[in-house]
Amino acid sequence: MLELDRVAKLYGAKVIFKNVSCAFTAGSVSLLVGANGAGKSTLMRIMAGLSRPSAGSVRLAESGRGADGPRLGYLGHATFLYPGLTALENLAFWRAAHGLRLSQADLATMLERVGLAAHAHERAGVFSRGMAQRLNLARVLMLEPELLLLDEPGAGLDAASLALLRREITAARQRGACVALISHDLAGDAPLADRLLLLADRRLAYDGPPAAFAGFDAPADAGEEAGICCA
Repeated sequence: MLELDRVAKLYGAKVIFKNVSCAFTAGSVSLLVGANGAGKSTLMRIMAGLSRPSAGSVRLAESGRGADGPRLGYLGHATFLYPGLTALENLAFWRAAHGLRLSQADLATMLERVGLAAHAHERAGVFSRGMAQRLNLARVLMLEPELLLLDEPGAGLDAASLALLRREITAARQRGACVALISHDLAGDAPLADRLLLLADRRLAYDGPPAAFAGFDAPADAGEEAGICCA
């Protein structure tokens, strides 16, 4: 569904990473980890088409939508929510922006899906970080993306919301979507994943099963010191 071929990113003379080659397939979950500054978010922005690689190429496969490629959903650090609009109005805005054929009842169901049904008519500007992140997740999920890119989607979420997020990731894979996520919780998110990719030393240092990764069973603090489980 998505293929990276010898992708590199430079800022001036500074090399963030180079020669990153990997492919992402339908019905899979890939976990992207690495130390702070390794380039995880930069790589995901390139995957989403929001940033150009300095070298190499990114190719999206054709899908049922034809040459336009798969329907893509991207959740980054910014929520893209309008604080003056209610939760329901925010979803209605993005419904119109994407030209989605969803009823008000469909939007209400989406809010219920992320645990925000009781807050449908509250302004997003008064939401906690976790509530805003769940509304942001609803904004992305209502697209029913075939390619779902999540940059630290668990940021600000409590235990119950994290469980909800992980259920949605599993459901996306089950319906055939390709999911890639950046995580700072290796122990919590690795069981969801079919593969783990580690960015280190300005390259893709590991690409394989999470269980075979040397740092999988390391305590959280030890993992952070080793640079294998980072935000």
